[in-house]
Amino acid sequence: MNKLILENLVCPKCKNFLYKKNDKFACKICCKEYVYRDGKIYFSNLNEADIIDSLDKLKYILKKFSKFYYFLIYLISPVYVDGQVKKFIKQNLSEDNNSIFINLGSGNSNVNNKILNVDIFDYDNVNIVCDISTLPFADNSVDNIINIAVLEHVSDPKIIVKEIKRVLKPGGKICCFFPFIQAFHASPYDFTRVTSEGIKELFKDFKIESIKVSGGPASGFLWILQDFLAILFSFGSKKLFSVFQLFFMLVLFPIKFLDIILRFHPMAKNISSGFLLIGEKNDTI
Repeated sequence: MNKLILENLVCPKCKNFLYKKNDKFACKICCKEYVYRDGKIYFSNLNEADIIDSLDKLKYILKKFSKFYYFLIYLISPVYVDGQVKKFIKQNLSEDNNSIFINLGSGNSNVNNKILNVDIFDYDNVNIVCDISTLPFADNSVDNIINIAVLEHVSDPKIIVKEIKRVLKPGGKICCFFPFIQAFHASPYDFTRVTSEGIKELFKDFKIESIKVSGGPASGFLWILQDFLAILFSFGSKKLFSVFQLFFMLVLFPIKFLDIILRFHPMAKNISSGFLLIGEKNDTI
């Protein structure tokens, strides 16, 4: 973790700057202390016992094998993964260590060694373990943030968006994917979906550069289809539902690749799997 990041850490409780104290970071104001171990800082932490959904438990285990898990996501998950997030990173990632770029709700992904991974679970690739509703970063300290398929899992996305705006520098950018047509998927919870107008409203205090279909209509259709078929053939059994859900995921995943073309249809937004927003912090709004 580079020096710039450590210099901009604040106490999530009172938002005062932290100082290094042996194997911890401490706050002089509220006296709260946070463990610093193996280059990782712990502000909070969930564990496997907090996960109640059976499919999410499987995902939690697979996420420990990061490359394999994200290969499966690309290949057999019901959502087509396009290159828009990679393009955003390429355009905005600095070559030096004079900026802070955060993957907020990163899971166990590691898209680039210059990007700080922040998550509530203590995965191997996570640098800062915290509740993202109270970020441990100073006001106006972060250059760019990516936040992919996370906000549906928090009870109040507005709080997270407010925190994103607080920590971003003026002119700092946010790249956020928020699902629209997706079946329930706990991680460990699942609360919300938005339309294209909904994500625009959520980020109304930002200068919005673009809102694009991401995933696409084939992905939206596929996820609903595989869960519908799992319900149809499981005859009221939750265990059979989980088995058939995985079976139809493995059998039907090629449908999502229709989104290579269909996501560009002018009406794709009506049943798109989700939307990708790119916005800029602008304090004049």
